Amino acid sequence: MKEVILTPEGHKKLQAEIEELSTVGRREVAERIRIAREFGDIAENAEYDSAKNDQAHLEARIATLEERLANARVVTKKEITAAQKS
Repeated sequence: MKEVILTPEGHKKLQAEIEELSTVGRREVAERIRIAREFGDIAENAEYDSAKNDQAHLEARIATLEERLANARVVTKKEITAAQKS
């Protein structure tokens, strides 16, 4: 993946989104899966399928954000201004 350039604020925002999805998001999806399992046969359980699909999307989003963060370079406003003047 290419280098991602972020401001300090953007970096914090990215970290916060990862934290939110990793904690609250995962708990919510896990709870939906648990409830859907209680309906019985998961082979024909639309609620279960939906929750599992949401779980896959959530995990993909977390992975994408973590990769972006790993390839991030934080720049200051001074660096941005200096680059614009060159």
